[in-house]
Amino acid sequence: MPHLQLNDQLARYQRQIIFSGLGVDGQRKLMRSRVAIVGCGATGSSLANLLARAGVGFLRLIDRDFVEMNNLHRQMLYDERDVAEGAPKAVAAARRLRAINSDIDLDPQVVDFNPGNALALVQDVDLILDGTDNFETRYLINDAALELDIPWVYTGVVASYGMTTTLIPDAAAEKVGREATPCLQCIMGPEPPTGGPTCDTAGVIGPIVSLMASISAAEAIKLLTGQGEINRGMITVDLWDNAFEQFGIAGRNPDCPACGKGERRFLNAEAGSRTAVLCGRDAVQINNPGARVSLPEIAKRLEPLGRVEVNAYLLRAHIDGYEIALFPDGRAIIKGVEDPGLAKSLYARYIGL
Repeated sequence: MPHLQLNDQLARYQRQIIFSGLGVDGQRKLMRSRVAIVGCGATGSSLANLLARAGVGFLRLIDRDFVEMNNLHRQMLYDERDVAEGAPKAVAAARRLRAINSDIDLDPQVVDFNPGNALALVQDVDLILDGTDNFETRYLINDAALELDIPWVYTGVVASYGMTTTLIPDAAAEKVGREATPCLQCIMGPEPPTGGPTCDTAGVIGPIVSLMASISAAEAIKLLTGQGEINRGMITVDLWDNAFEQFGIAGRNPDCPACGKGERRFLNAEAGSRTAVLCGRDAVQINNPGARVSLPEIAKRLEPLGRVEVNAYLLRAHIDGYEIALFPDGRAIIKGVEDPGLAKSLYARYIGL
């Protein structure tokens, strides 16, 4: 292969540019691309790492949570400094990625991805990647992708098992030069699957996260560059049993509420004050849409009641055996409780909104 004369910006990607499936034109497309990653835990942080290194020009990192010690065995962008600082995952991920690739634009969003903000968070991107840990949020991504005609990649991981599929709405198919696919509701059914194992109940090993994120990141690169053969089925892997499979997916269901009938049940859900039990974490999240709070002021008020830590992004208070993590938008994660009613009571008692 002849030696490539590359400018400084392209030179860092030389090894992937000389890959015949990409080339200079493909690399330039990546550098112009915009991607939203919903969830920056294990899968999401691995996706962000791979796409930042590949040169995707804009990454919006969306995550509601902060870094904890039990994240570090599988969430590759974070370290003990992030735990000590109580850094939000989106902020910590952006900080690390800026050190990896200073040429790309990063937009960390420390928010809960919900019906009230979903469209605004993804309306200006070319692709959405799933780094979430629950199907309710994935069904919301599915609705938003259909509403805005944006392709997205589903990725699920638990224990030693992972699965992924690539989803392309009708109106997005021509734009990305691919055939349209069924939507997630066509594949999984009209209601989000429930009752299965989670990472908090069945555990998870780091290698399966890295593997599934690599497959999904490759799908992202193919979609963004218009090159390569995308996954038109469901890829499943169990690393513990050395099982690697790809099976076909039936065509679109004309009776599907989302893509068949055009309903947006998850996108149009009530976006008022909501609670969500965080599976396996002994914690409840409380949203308080429209609220803005002064973390220093609340920290001063709570200091007589227990140990309080505060930074620019969140407040953590340890009071009466509970841990309250409060964010500037009024959202809180209350640990040590699984009853939403008790969580609301504690929120009202200590935050007072």
